[in-house]
This record gives sequence, C-alpha cells and structure tokens, in this order.
Amino acid sequence: MTQLTEQEKELVSILATQCSTTKDITAELKRLFGATLEQMLESEMDEHLGYVKHSPEGDKTGNSRNGYGTKTISSEWGESEISIPRDRNGSFKPKVVEKRQTRTDDIENRIIAMYVKGISTRDIEDQLRDIYGIDASPALISSITDKILPQAAEFQSRPLEELYPVVFFDGVYFKVRKDSKVIKKCAYSVLGVNMDGRKEILGIWISETESASFYTTIFNDLKNRGVKDILIACHDNLSGFGNALETVFPKTQSQLCIIHMIRNSTKYVAYKDIKAVMANLKKVYGAPDEEAALYALEELRENWGRKYPQMLKTWDDNWPDLSCFFKYPEELRRLIYTTNAVEGFHRMLRKFTKTKTVYPTDDALKKSIYLSIQEISKKWYLSVRDWGIIIGQFIIFFEERFVGIRTA
Repeated sequence: MTQLTEQEKELVSILATQCSTTKDITAELKRLFGATLEQMLESEMDEHLGYVKHSPEGDKTGNSRNGYGTKTISSEWGESEISIPRDRNGSFKPKVVEKRQTRTDDIENRIIAMYVKGISTRDIEDQLRDIYGIDASPALISSITDKILPQAAEFQSRPLEELYPVVFFDGVYFKVRKDSKVIKKCAYSVLGVNMDGRKEILGIWISETESASFYTTIFNDLKNRGVKDILIACHDNLSGFGNALETVFPKTQSQLCIIHMIRNSTKYVAYKDIKAVMANLKKVYGAPDEEAALYALEELRENWGRKYPQMLKTWDDNWPDLSCFFKYPEELRRLIYTTNAVEGFHRMLRKFTKTKTVYPTDDALKKSIYLSIQEISKKWYLSVRDWGIIIGQFIIFFEERFVGIRTA
C-alpha cells in the first residue's frame, strides 16, 4: 500500500469525501493545481517586494502590488485559468509561471519525450488530447520541439578534444521536403573514440551531395573546434574523402572498411563462385602482415583475375587505404578494420526516426537526430573492448603525436 504523509492523507481524505467519480477527482486536482500555482505566485511577489501583502513595511518602498492579470495554463490536468499578481513598477518576473508561458514544463517534457521516441506529430497531438484533454496543434508541437534547436546548435559547435585516436565517418540518408519536392539528404555522422576509449558523436552535417569540398568543410569544422590530430580515419571509400583529409589532417592514416570492400567485391562474382572467391579473399584480409596479404592478393589474381578483373582492380586501386591495418596488432586491427561503430549508431538512429518518413525542413531533421543522439549515447558509458591494450599500442606506434596530450 502506498505510504503517505499526514498532510497527504488529509488531502486524500478530502478528495475521497468530495468526489464520487474519477472525473470528479480530475476536476478537483485541476482546481487545486491552479490554486497551488496562484499561492506560489503570491509567495514570489512577497519575496520580490520584500514584504507580505497588506504589510505596513511596504509603505513608501517605491513599489507595491497592482492587481492581477489572468492566464490560461495547460497541464496534465487540462487547462486552468489562474490569476497572476502584478507590481506597480512592472518589474515582477515570476519563475513558477514565466511570462509568455502557457503550459507547464511537464507537458513540454512529455511532448519532447514522445518526439524523441519517434512518435509522429499527429500521434502526439492525439495522445495529448486522449490522455490529458489538451488540444495541441501540430504547429504548436513543432514550436515546442523547436526549443531543442539552440541545444542542438550548441552540441554541434561544442569544443572537442585535441586528439582522437580513431574517428569513423559514414552517412545515412533521410527524405526532406524542399520547394514542394521531397529529396534525399545525407546526414553525415562523425563518431570519435576519445582518449578514454569512449565513443562520442563529434557532429552531424546535412547535405544533398557528398564531395571533397563537403568533407573539407567537415574537417575544418572539427579543427576549428579544437581537434589538432586524428591518428586513424575509418571510412567507406567515400569519393573525395582522401584529398579532403590530407588537406586538413595530413598526418592522419586512412583505413577503408574491409567489410564494405568485401561486399563491393562480391557483387561482381557469380553466385556459384562466391564461396571459393570468399575463401581466397579471407587469405588477403586475414593475413598476418602486408607482405603475406600481397602474396594472397596475387593468388586471388591468378585464380580469378581473368574471370573477374573488376574485382581485382577494386582491390588494386584502393590498396594504399586498405592495407593500413596490417601494421598493427590484433586488438587495434579489430577496432579499425570496419566502420561498424558508426553503422551501429545509424541503425539505432533509424529506430528512433522510422515513423518519420519525410521531414518538412532541415531543422526538423536536426531536432530529431539531436534528440536521438542524447538517447543513444546514454549507453556509451563503457570504453571500447580492450581499450587499455589498444591505447598502449597507439602510444607505441604514434609516440611523438602523444607529446603534451593526456592519456587515459
């Protein structure tokens, strides 16, 4: 049974006596809610003026009460009309119900909580009406969630650490309305592993196209926010990425996602040959070092070069960015050989945004992504697997780059 204080028991007793239905209880709670707000506002006015109502201490103080204004406040109990005290100088700024505030923070928080869970604006409107008896138009709900935009902008421009051992780059596409048309836009995610081994989203950039100039803008943004060095950048063979990376972070090593490379290779292969080709490919990417990998690549060429020349050309053309991970021990290799870290983030992002098939504006997309990041990152409180070993390996291989940088 619920434990109550003596005051709470008294209130429950009064409600039980005066009410005969749940509707009566709701109506009485609504009335009490409004009365409580008014009493809190009176206390705020007393504190603001420095004396209680009708006290002679207020004589000749230069300010005094000046009647009341009215305001309708929406809460989980519905709409309540309350009286707002005013002072003669007009300097009273209540905190419990701020100027221009028309609903309690609890309702706004509930709207934002539903929004972040991927519930559509229309469904939020229906739930508010059915559960709380509040009529909130889609425009009003959008206006409430717009309060997230300054926080999203602050998140996107926040200072970053000086050095990130590993940063993963990848994009995910969303449909956005533009000039009465629906187009696809790429939300480009940059996920870093910081010096403590924890994942964090460094930023999200939205664009219609991916190009070297677009990536250069991203890298410059990271640099302007305090990033001085990135040791290894993992990506999915993005066009123009390498040139942009070299321009802004010339010392950073580039590592293509091996998993994506394997998928791209097998699309050239007939189904009957997939198993045999994969066995040969495994010798390449599973080799203990680059020399052994090159030997396995020549074996792959000898067995399949004539039949699938495009597959071999893909590996040859991208070898400089594919072979980076061969120089490192197993634990570090396991971290950088795939972009699965950022792809896993995108899978979670899709879960939060799956009900929103088309976003009306870029701002609507930014709000949704930012709120999703806040939810997803709550689970990123642990370091990546074997981070103690991995950071030690980084320090050995990149010793001069850690000078003056804090280590975990």
